[in-house]
Amino acid sequence: MSDASKKMVVAAMICAGVVGVAALSDLIIGIPFAGRSQTMMFDIIMLVCAAIVGYLSWDAYKDLR
Repeated sequence: MSDASKKMVVAAMICAGVVGVAALSDLIIGIPFAGRSQTMMFDIIMLVCAAIVGYLSWDAYKDLR
């Protein structure tokens, strides 16, 4: 596969990591978003989505090797 495909997969992994860290930090300390009480369900859904995208990116990266 081309180098561009690998870069896109790695970019998706990085984005999933950033979203996961932002949602986790909002759950724990309430910093990037409104805090724990207002957006708890949103943070949980974003963590699940980030985990799914991260796993799919990792699986695609293994296929590209």
